[in-house]
Amino acid sequence: MRQFASVEELQAEVGKEVAVSDWLTITQERVNQFAVATDDSQWIHIDVERAKRESPFGGTIAHGFLTLSLLPKFIEEVIELPPGSMSINYGLNKVRFPAPMMVGGRLRGRFTLLSLEKIDKGIQTVWQVTMEREGSDKPACVAESVLRRYD
Repeated sequence: MRQFASVEELQAEVGKEVAVSDWLTITQERVNQFAVATDDSQWIHIDVERAKRESPFGGTIAHGFLTLSLLPKFIEEVIELPPGSMSINYGLNKVRFPAPMMVGGRLRGRFTLLSLEKIDKGIQTVWQVTMEREGSDKPACVAESVLRRYD
């Protein structure tokens, strides 16, 4: 866990990799629950037997948006922003899904602080987030995440 006691301490990390999360196994149960929650029940995600037979991936894959949705979990596990009253996900500048995340594989988040600016009653940070697939050079997701922290 990287802890930052002040905005100045965090500011010194701009341009640097700040943290890497632990690995998380992507289970079929998690993928099925995500499919129900988002009404996205495409067979490549939930039909294990059909995916083994017909998918070019040889099995089921996680939704791209599932990999993206794990970003807050990972960042909260590895980075403690300077003291404040609350943090919010402000949005995303870019998102790409370069490679499929196979069910049963492991995923982790790698966080680089791209920028930090002071805003009214707080700060805004932009993070380069790479959702890495264990054993692969190609990530499941790459995104620029914009977070706000208020005093």
